[in-house]
Amino acid sequence: MTATAPPARGVRHHWADLPAAVRRGVEDILGAPVVEARTQHGGFSPGVAARVRLANGGRAFVKAVSADVNADSPDMHRAEIRLTAALPAHAPVPRLLGSYDDGTCVALVLQDIEGRQPRVPWSRNELDRVLEALQDLAGVLTPAPAGAPVADGGKSTMFTGWRTLCAAGDTTGLDPWAARRLGVLAELESGWARAAEGDTLVHGDLRADNILLTEDRVVFVDWPHAVRARPWFDLLAMLPCVAAQGFASGQAPDPEALFTAHPLGRDADPGAVTAVLAAMAGYFAQHALRPAPPGLPTLRAFQAAQGAAALDWLRRRLGERAG
Repeated sequence: MTATAPPARGVRHHWADLPAAVRRGVEDILGAPVVEARTQHGGFSPGVAARVRLANGGRAFVKAVSADVNADSPDMHRAEIRLTAALPAHAPVPRLLGSYDDGTCVALVLQDIEGRQPRVPWSRNELDRVLEALQDLAGVLTPAPAGAPVADGGKSTMFTGWRTLCAAGDTTGLDPWAARRLGVLAELESGWARAAEGDTLVHGDLRADNILLTEDRVVFVDWPHAVRARPWFDLLAMLPCVAAQGFASGQAPDPEALFTAHPLGRDADPGAVTAVLAAMAGYFAQHALRPAPPGLPTLRAFQAAQGAAALDWLRRRLGERAG
């Protein structure tokens, strides 16, 4: 049975917790003092994530983190700065207003979006809105902006889960079906890079907490993991999370049916899809066994739920039963 994903939450700090120099740097970008800051709690990034209101009536969204909070997060913010700055102006993403980097603390200053994350468990209506918008997003971001990393470069150290576990020879904590097939899964995973090769800029980490619904559009946020890949990559990456979070109706989402019915998925090469799905399942399975990183207490349980859903989907694509 697929595990239920816990809330996607990092440990948040508040605007007032930032060093004065960082706050001044952000206010210099915005051209006015911050008079109100509301911390936002959804999503995995640790540190500050706040909607701010300015003395001149303006608004913005500020993300900031230091290496003291999480050693990896500043570089992720730097990647997001580079990638967001390269996105076309008409893409359904928040505009980058500026950034701050003193070598220790990194901050992004983004357009504030009046919207909310999709409710989870999902409603079918909201999922349909997101799936339709995902097709439009792929169209806007094909071809990918110059300089965007290729999938093999951006994910090469991530999508080695089954091969890493196979080399270690330790199946402790693994799903029994996967434990008996580690060699097969490792071989299948090894072909993911060629299978994913394409010229669409994909988000690379699409979940409900990286999506905002406004009255008239769907906005995709948090872009540090964006890479060039096949246009169906984000659809494939998102559906195990949808399956783990479920529908509010209690009906279990079927990722295979959702994928093959979607315009981005229906004509995708089946072998390529299976190879990339295997790599994603291996990533989640291997990372879920690691200790929780600083500031991200629910991440490993969330990855375990995504991994269980991805593995169940993969098993069914391979025509095998659980057990």
